[in-house]
Amino acid sequence: MDKIGTFELNNIYQGDSIKLLKKIPDNSVDLIFADPPYNLQLNGDLHRPDQSKVDAVNDKWDKFDSFEDYDNFTKEWLVECRRVLKNTGSFWVIGTYHNIFRVGKVMQDIGFWMLNDVVWVKPNPMPNFKGTRFNNAHETLIWAKKSEQASYTFHYHSLKAMNDDLQMRSDWWIPICQGEERIKVNGQKAHSTQKPAELLYRIILSTSNLNDIVLDPFSGSGTTAAVAKRLGRKYIAFDREEFYVQVGKDRLEKIKPIEKDLLEYRIETKKPKVPFGSLIEKGYVKIGEYLFSKDNKIQAQVQADSTLYYNGIVGSIHKVSASLLNRETNNGWAFWYINRDNALISIDELRYDYEHKYLNDKTNSLFPQNNIINHNENNLMYGTTNR
Repeated sequence: MDKIGTFELNNIYQGDSIKLLKKIPDNSVDLIFADPPYNLQLNGDLHRPDQSKVDAVNDKWDKFDSFEDYDNFTKEWLVECRRVLKNTGSFWVIGTYHNIFRVGKVMQDIGFWMLNDVVWVKPNPMPNFKGTRFNNAHETLIWAKKSEQASYTFHYHSLKAMNDDLQMRSDWWIPICQGEERIKVNGQKAHSTQKPAELLYRIILSTSNLNDIVLDPFSGSGTTAAVAKRLGRKYIAFDREEFYVQVGKDRLEKIKPIEKDLLEYRIETKKPKVPFGSLIEKGYVKIGEYLFSKDNKIQAQVQADSTLYYNGIVGSIHKVSASLLNRETNNGWAFWYINRDNALISIDELRYDYEHKYLNDKTNSLFPQNNIINHNENNLMYGTTNR
């Protein structure tokens, strides 16, 4: 069983969040999502126009004696969260106008570096029954990293694909929990501020990786842990109310993780930064041999200066392929193939092998039976390799 400090991962623990956070080692968590008490300062009951009582947030855990008391509480848990967050990690916190600005100030005071504020727009918000203010139809999330110098994970291309190939914006239109998603116990909603799984899905998917450790210091109904489990992350969550801990654990038992091969970020894979000339210098491609189109109808000869020559056309792998296709530009890595053992192999595969062998200091090769290259003048000048 994986552990973090004395805690076994993939569990929800009952107790004071600050005390439990102090038991987690420094720099050990990849992603934190915090949904702290809002300090709504509600006085008295709230009723609808028909005089029915509104099931609002009036729980004891949301009440503080003063702003100073709330600020001290906020600083305590934020300091611990920043301590346990890795230098490569992300921190998210959500709140309303009652508390998010106070939280944000403390975050900056103790060293967090802001990346975005995200507005969760609720298409189906609770009405303002008194009619004395605007209908409060959003909450604010702050996304931050540990410090200005820290790094972080962000799966930009995946989020863009999720948003129909448009750059993901910072206004997220996500309905509040309703219907079957709303967790109920004995016919009553289990938690007054249950967050939609869609919200946590977007956060965890975009700013963490498979098998990362996700922490929620205010677990509530267990949404963070549930989504983390579904997305193949490890998780640890705290809540001081035994009732909510049990609600979260019951919820987790019903969660089936997504198959791991479906969680790979294939769209985020970056091509190695290996120029074609490097393949020639290391003997992956011989001077004087030919590159082929996929259909084997075109054969261009490799020149000593890394250009290709075909029927009077001379240029880079990109320019020659573009000319042959009557285009302004073209990706030569996807166009050209090379003959190895009487089979055509994309030259794109060669640069992955180059990256693994030389840039990552690994010895695996596309051609393990011939993974030694003679690095000498004759090899570079005449293309004589042991392949």
